[in-house]
Amino acid sequence: MVAAGHPPGTLPRVEEAYAGTEVHGLADALRVFEIHPHQCGVMVYVADALAAAFVVPHPDDYRALHPTLLRDLYGELIHHYATLMPPVPDFRARIPDAGIRSLTHLRTAVAEQERDWTRFHDTSMATGLLSQAYTWQSVHRMGRFTLSRFLPTFRPKQENHIGEAITDDSGRIAYLKTFRLSENQVRRGHLLSRLAANDWHLASTAADLGEEEAQLGLRLESAGFGFLLRQDVLDGYRKQRGRTRAGADRR
Repeated sequence: MVAAGHPPGTLPRVEEAYAGTEVHGLADALRVFEIHPHQCGVMVYVADALAAAFVVPHPDDYRALHPTLLRDLYGELIHHYATLMPPVPDFRARIPDAGIRSLTHLRTAVAEQERDWTRFHDTSMATGLLSQAYTWQSVHRMGRFTLSRFLPTFRPKQENHIGEAITDDSGRIAYLKTFRLSENQVRRGHLLSRLAANDWHLASTAADLGEEEAQLGLRLESAGFGFLLRQDVLDGYRKQRGRTRAGADRR
């Protein structure tokens, strides 16, 4: 489960997540995927959607932890993609016969294919993870290691990932794992982040978002955050919405 940020004095919100064993096809994929000699991590895609990135410091660590990806958590979007989306085409390298006259030519062509794939991956497949700015928070220290969690800017209708990392005293990654959010989770995260940025003041947050306070209050309720507001305040917002709709009908 993934807990979102929350103001002092309130319970954390827990979002729905799925174990890797519940993501259709993931067990078979992990069983047949080739592990390269120097591989220290993996990026898991489901129906061409980036589900998670997982990084450790040494190839031996990765080989030992590769099966644990089935015990990791994945977002509801990834579960739905694995269950409902049709298969996507394979990515295949194509090296034309023309111009290949020796092993040197073949090595050069293979290296170019690898560079093309890297460019395509970084600029298309993984851009939603790599192109964002993140807010990092250190949550625990043990010896020379620090556990940190990071949050995106919660851009609605765009790809958003949260995650955690363990770094040593030189800033080197000892462990990193990301988690892709669904659009509903992004909207809830966006509301919470704007409230936090405005010191949990509803009127200031509404002005920041360019909407009426009552409209924001009812958005919070529909997003599952009605517990942040007193019942009499929510009732007042509902009455205000009813008066607004009645006025619009008369016009």
